[in-house]
Amino acid sequence: MPDLKISEMLEMQKNLLAKHPNWRPHCPDTGIRQLLWMVGELGEVIDVIKKKSEEEYMSPGPLREHLLEEFTDVMMYLNDALLCYAITPDEISDAYLKKHEWNMIRDYVRENKELFSSNAK
Repeated sequence: MPDLKISEMLEMQKNLLAKHPNWRPHCPDTGIRQLLWMVGELGEVIDVIKKKSEEEYMSPGPLREHLLEEFTDVMMYLNDALLCYAITPDEISDAYLKKHEWNMIRDYVRENKELFSSNAK
């Protein structure tokens, strides 16, 4: 099975848009719509998970395939949003790596204590 690169997924989304010239172009004005559609698709992922047992959606079969399809829809709309804001594969990769490095050293317990204690005032 292939392990798609971000650049490959973005190119696939460009090709899909080219096939459908009546769709809105990848530009900042369209970005918010793509993000809203993505949130809707994420809701569909949640619906699959909340309505079935873990055993059902974790096992091979039609429900697992449906779950994967909904996750794919989320990723496709996210990739469309990246294109709308002209975010390159290198930019998102760099940002992801930086965020991961930060998350690896963060003190979540301290941050949450500070967050919640400042809200209590």
